Amino acid sequence: MTAPRIEVDLGKIQHNTSCLVERLRTRGITVTGVTKAACGHPDIANAMLAGGVAGLADARITHVERMRKAGITCHISMIRTPMLSQVERTCANSEASFNTEMDVIAELAAAARRSGLVHNVILMVELGDMREGIMPEDLADVASQVVKMPGVALKGIGANFACLSGVAPNPEAMAMLTLLANDIEGSIGPVVEIVSGGSSSSLPWALGFGTMGRINNLRLGEAILLGVDPVTGTPIGGLHTDAFTLVVEVIETKIKPQKLVLQSVNPACSDLRLVHDDHWKTRSLLAIGHQDTEAAGLIFPLGITFAGATSDHIVVETRNNPLRVGSEMRLQLNYNALMRAMSAPGVTKIINPDRILINGIADSQCHARSILV
Repeated sequence: MTAPRIEVDLGKIQHNTSCLVERLRTRGITVTGVTKAACGHPDIANAMLAGGVAGLADARITHVERMRKAGITCHISMIRTPMLSQVERTCANSEASFNTEMDVIAELAAAARRSGLVHNVILMVELGDMREGIMPEDLADVASQVVKMPGVALKGIGANFACLSGVAPNPEAMAMLTLLANDIEGSIGPVVEIVSGGSSSSLPWALGFGTMGRINNLRLGEAILLGVDPVTGTPIGGLHTDAFTLVVEVIETKIKPQKLVLQSVNPACSDLRLVHDDHWKTRSLLAIGHQDTEAAGLIFPLGITFAGATSDHIVVETRNNPLRVGSEMRLQLNYNALMRAMSAPGVTKIINPDRILINGIADSQCHARSILV
């Protein structure tokens, strides 16, 4: 089988989804499945849908279009503010988008009117991540402008946490989001249907013992796909952390000194002399590099030490068990490594759908298949 490749277990993705959906349902919170790390892969999107998400979301219109072309008809949101150059495609392929700029919302409204549509808008508010968001004191004014604009409808508000700043949401920030929803409705009327309280980093708060206020939605990607808390990296109880496995091939194994120093004796002739070191290790090259994934985000098997990476090589060290050239190594990935590998055209995606439910019925007739993206 070809390498490098990512093996995807859809049954584990569905399991993670259904567990989180059920846990949050008891707290009055729905789940939007975020497909951006999977590049909008239709099979992975369907696994989330089979697990019970209320809808899907992505940050790139090309991913959304990929899902639509595959026949996915559920509610899809754009979770990054749309580019002005893509408003037509955004309205044509997604029911809603998260927004912070009035100029963009105005163009979305115009595009929607041209197509005879109404596009739903969720306003993102800045609550400390310092990435995207309308300042809280300006939110009510922006909301009043949106509700008067034909072609768009104010659907709700949301916030983002722990992406740029790395600071997890806290009860005070969530309480502020509830107060902002109430303030908008106090001046405009009952228009805030969705209050989206962040992404996977909000799970510890949402599954804790505090009050949810008006928070009724989370946008989950990393927790579903990898089963971990994005802030701490720790596994979430009851979830699979190995739904994705990166398989790479060994292309060289040599015993080399731990420290190699080359000294030029005659620069004109490039006559090099080796200064020896007494510490020797077995080094192996893996046929994958920075062009394919984020090397620092890979988790290696026991006994394998990461030594470094270049554009198309990863170097590892072993002491007692030299790796055979042509053998394969199975690696786990963090979120950044997963996104890079799923985006890389040179990494084959192998989908294992054996346990996924389609319309509530186990699809046992499926077989693993290779999909190049």
